[in-house]
Amino acid sequence: ITSSIGMKLKLIPAGEFMMGSGISSAEVTRRFDGDAKYHYTNEHPQHRVQITRAYYMGTTEVTQGQWEGVMGTTPWKGKTYVKEGSDYAASYVSWDDAVEFCRRLSAKDGRTYRLPTEAEWEYACRAKSTSVYSFGASPGSLKDYAWFNENTWDVDAKYAHRVGQKLPNAFGLFDMHGNVYEWCSDWYGEDYYATSPGSDPTGPRSGSYRVFRGGSWGDDPRGCRSAHRSSGTPTRRGKGLGFRVSRSVPAEPVK
Repeated sequence: ITSSIGMKLKLIPAGEFMMGSGISSAEVTRRFDGDAKYHYTNEHPQHRVQITRAYYMGTTEVTQGQWEGVMGTTPWKGKTYVKEGSDYAASYVSWDDAVEFCRRLSAKDGRTYRLPTEAEWEYACRAKSTSVYSFGASPGSLKDYAWFNENTWDVDAKYAHRVGQKLPNAFGLFDMHGNVYEWCSDWYGEDYYATSPGSDPTGPRSGSYRVFRGGSWGDDPRGCRSAHRSSGTPTRRGKGLGFRVSRSVPAEPVK
């Protein structure tokens, strides 16, 4: 589907997956994996999660042009490590900013746009894969799917790049690894996976930090793994912080 501002979204089917890192808890502490760099304790325990309802997910991160079309502002202007252009990923966007964007776009379109839950985000990123990345286990292929430190920072291209330039995952989503971190709706809980419900988890009831996922253009391959989790205050802005939107599928009428 396409929104009123030209944002394309793909239907993500309901299903289930193993959320989190797949190595054993005994191996977690700064263990070098060979294929995947390091794993962290907040990615454990790996657990089965059901996504019981289909939803739409933006095929790319929200771009600068889309942001300006809805919000009328340019939070990245004058900041360091930015290249401007309508199809470059919007950055320096806080969680509060992203929620307000969704609210305004929802009002404009008469549809419910929102941030994905952390579980929806990882499910969409993995796209039925069980490996370290959506495309496999080796970071050697990451350059084909992601903007990260080796093809940005290390070659003096230090900014969030144009969206949709790399290969998509099996769900047709671009830049789920790298480019900009993407805010999720959940509060962050370091140990949340130990008590997470098995169906449609939405994170802790409260907290001080919100979740963001996916790695950024400045990260190494470790930060771009499907299981990697990060967090920040809802007001945090940064050179590698952006988001993509989800849209709820209307419930079927009761017959």
